[in-house]
Amino acid sequence: MSEDLTGRFVVALDLDGVTDKAGLMDRAARALSLPDWFGRNWDALADSLSDPSVWPQEAQGRGLLVVVRGWEGYAKERPQEWETAQAVFTQAMSVAPALTVALALGGTS
Repeated sequence: MSEDLTGRFVVALDLDGVTDKAGLMDRAARALSLPDWFGRNWDALADSLSDPSVWPQEAQGRGLLVVVRGWEGYAKERPQEWETAQAVFTQAMSVAPALTVALALGGTS
């Protein structure tokens, strides 16, 4: 099974140096240009990722590809939180077919 990601708006979610959930939420809010009312919790992240109306304007009508990079340190430091983050990404993609979250391997550069 293959998916055509051509044309989707790409956002890099760089987690390099992130060591806790608060850091992940801050980076996600910044990378995705989430509104000030973003709740910075797992439910709010899932809702924001699966709701195209709060995606960056450039993603409207095109779809969104979120590339998560620099995640390895966070995954090692907070494995349970990382499992939750992955579950949130997966759940959001199942709700919003125009969303793809991809994990970049091999560093942040």
